Order: sequence, then C-alpha cells, then structure tokens
Amino acid sequence: MGEAEDALQEAFVDAFTNLHQFRQQATFGAWLKQIVVNKAINHLRSRKVKWVEIDEFQETLEHSDRNEDSFGLDESQTTLEVERVRNMVQKLPDGYRVVLSLYLFEGYDHEEIGEVLGISETTSRTQYMRAKRKLTEMLGG
Repeated sequence: MGEAEDALQEAFVDAFTNLHQFRQQATFGAWLKQIVVNKAINHLRSRKVKWVEIDEFQETLEHSDRNEDSFGLDESQTTLEVERVRNMVQKLPDGYRVVLSLYLFEGYDHEEIGEVLGISETTSRTQYMRAKRKLTEMLGG
C-alpha cells in the first residue's frame, strides 16, 4: 500500500510541477490519470523480485495445514492461490497487464483506458480479451 501512495504522491507532484504543459488536448482528468498510470508503471518496473527460500515456502505450506477455519476453507491456501494469480498477472506482457489491471482493478472503462494509454478503445478491448485468455491458459484453466 505504501508503494501505491508513494507513486500517487509523486504523480501529483509531477502534475503540479508540469501544469504549464497541460494543453487541453484531453480533459484535465484524463491528463492527470495518464501521469498517475505512467508513474505507477514506472514504479512496477523498478521493483525488485523477492526471492523466497524453498525451506521458507515449505514452512508456509505446513503452517497452512493448521489454519483451517470453521467453514472448511483453508485461509492459507486461498492466500497462496491469490498470490499465484497475482504472479501470473505480473507475467503477462505489459500491454495485457496494464489494460487488464486498469479495467478490472481500477474500474476504468475502455474509452478511458484508450485516452490514458494513447490507444484506441478497440485496442483496449482486444488487449483485455487477450489478457483474460492468456491468464486463463497460464492458470491451467
């Protein structure tokens, strides 16, 4: 969460600093969203991969066997599955991942995504459909 807040704060500082460059070719909101998205993408690209020792992973699995809740759902297994999906999303090609994330997680529509990324609405829809298909394949579905 701290990374997201940092990226957002840096985006607002950049927007304020570069306000004189706003040319009203798009709405102010779209211009600001583009700055925020670009800053977030740059933050993601600069992140380092966290390597986990196999012993540490095994301990997590063993610990998860002891964490079943009263509904019969294993919270640790659910957490591992969420992590698996998150890791697969990160392995998608940049175009797929960005469109999928903006649409599903950020709530942008395809027209807004097109404005922010400088692509057509049709391209956004196509990238989204391909991302879903690729993600399903990667997850073995």
